[in-house]
Amino acid sequence: MRSFLADLHIHTILSPCGTLEMSPKNIVEVALEKKLDIIGITDHNSTRQCKIVMKEAENKGLTVYPGVEVTTREEIHCLAFFSNLEETEEFQLYLDEQLPFIKNNPSLFGDQVVVDEEENIVFEEEKLLISAIQSSIDQVESEVHRLNGIFIPAHVNKAKDSLLSQLGFIPKGLNADAYEINRHISKESFIENNRLNSSTTVIRNSDSHMLDSIGEQVSTFEMESTDFNEFRLALKNQSGRKVVLK
Repeated sequence: MRSFLADLHIHTILSPCGTLEMSPKNIVEVALEKKLDIIGITDHNSTRQCKIVMKEAENKGLTVYPGVEVTTREEIHCLAFFSNLEETEEFQLYLDEQLPFIKNNPSLFGDQVVVDEEENIVFEEEKLLISAIQSSIDQVESEVHRLNGIFIPAHVNKAKDSLLSQLGFIPKGLNADAYEINRHISKESFIENNRLNSSTTVIRNSDSHMLDSIGEQVSTFEMESTDFNEFRLALKNQSGRKVVLK
């Protein structure tokens, strides 16, 4: 097995709360400087910048998992990742249907643009991406898994926009592939406080909205390669693959 350093929660220039420096080129450059092996692109309620980040990372020793940070009807933030762009784009159609048309105000919330490799704007999202979609957390989980994706409630111990802040508990029937925590709680405390099985997979990421914070919080994946199926096995703690938090 090999160890791969991963930061799976990074926002780009497309997220209204992401700074304008968060272009695909800059994100890849900083991720490589920080010695990351894997990054996840997780803009709010949109996957539209994933393709260019993946293209920018090609042949540079950096694997990009295309993903998104969904805000459910309950205003719970959840991460979703997909093995290829076809599944990602199909999930985007679902998001387009479920996101209400609340027009973005760039001067208030920030710009929501997709850029190409040369940092030219090729698309501007009119809908406010930080709005809650119309689907519940259970419905989002079901759709992600229908598309063979990975479903991970985000920053679950955070005081806002998290599973615990919105519901106050972790539903027993929730089919999560892992849970994301921040640096303010240990894996052991999180599992004990929420009466979860000791084998529950927990990851930690930066939730970066600016270049300087990329890689500030990471998870180490012990697996054969950065292939998406290996990622899936590591989250399941199967066949010797696993996630290590330091």
